[in-house]
Amino acid sequence: MDFTVIICTYNRSNNLPECFKALEGQQNVEDLDWEVLVVDNNSSDNTKEVVNNYAKNSKIKIRYIHEKKQGLNHARNLGMVEEKGEYFSYVDDDILVNKVWLRSIYDTFIDNNADAVGGRIHLDESVVLPKWILPDMYGFLGYQDLGESSFQMDGKKNYPFGGNMAFSRKMTEKVGLFNPELGRKGEGKARNELFKGAETDYFHRLSDIEDHRIFYAPDAIVHHQIKDFQLEKKYFRTIHFNAGFQKAYFDATSYGRLLAGIPLFLYSQFFRNAGKYLNQVIQNGPDKAFRQQMTAGNFLGMILGYHKKYKDQKH
Repeated sequence: MDFTVIICTYNRSNNLPECFKALEGQQNVEDLDWEVLVVDNNSSDNTKEVVNNYAKNSKIKIRYIHEKKQGLNHARNLGMVEEKGEYFSYVDDDILVNKVWLRSIYDTFIDNNADAVGGRIHLDESVVLPKWILPDMYGFLGYQDLGESSFQMDGKKNYPFGGNMAFSRKMTEKVGLFNPELGRKGEGKARNELFKGAETDYFHRLSDIEDHRIFYAPDAIVHHQIKDFQLEKKYFRTIHFNAGFQKAYFDATSYGRLLAGIPLFLYSQFFRNAGKYLNQVIQNGPDKAFRQQMTAGNFLGMILGYHKKYKDQKH
């Protein structure tokens, strides 16, 4: 088989028919042998019924499998094991692919002898974003657009985002599975996402392999839904805090001066940035100061991450 599209899903059965319809509308793929593999990550809704009923009358191949271990990377890993394609992609269950998406992804693999490919992720244009969400914050909503031209990505400074990434089976056999300790577990406000960076970790591992080839496919565009909770400041604060916590917890650097496992310079960094935030609130108001609040939260996350690692290592 040429290609497998893996959709990892959790309690979003209502989204799946539209996702399938977009995949059914793929153009110029008559020469490809491909399938859709839905990995149900232990949903409590009617996901299995929706998938199997849709598959009966669909013009594309749709398979259903179940992963009982909660967590996006558990679902991704099962999909990687069960997929049948020489190449395979992961797309989110809340996205719609454009009509040339599959053709663009597949041709980018073939034309460049690529190990991994990523396309553009655009946000749902029907959603009006709050004014405090600045363009440089769109990436936290899943947005990725690196321009109109294809190029080779390095896998560390730039790499595909999880909502639109694809791999060759040959390369993933070398890299291995996703780290199940990282990534999302659950959904919505209740989801556990303390250790993020699953794609970052995977592409860093891939890029450590000699002669790796990761390419950007600008014509492969997906449109990503935005959830209500993602339009709240709490969501952005949590992302930045968790990113700092994770960075510190896994940091292997040795620092000379520590207090309770925390490098002393971090205290000054945190208070300096917290002071900048308060000053901006006074001068410009809380909305315009929010980006600075996120930065201060990142340093606070680092402080608590180093301290947590210090306590864990003592036991």
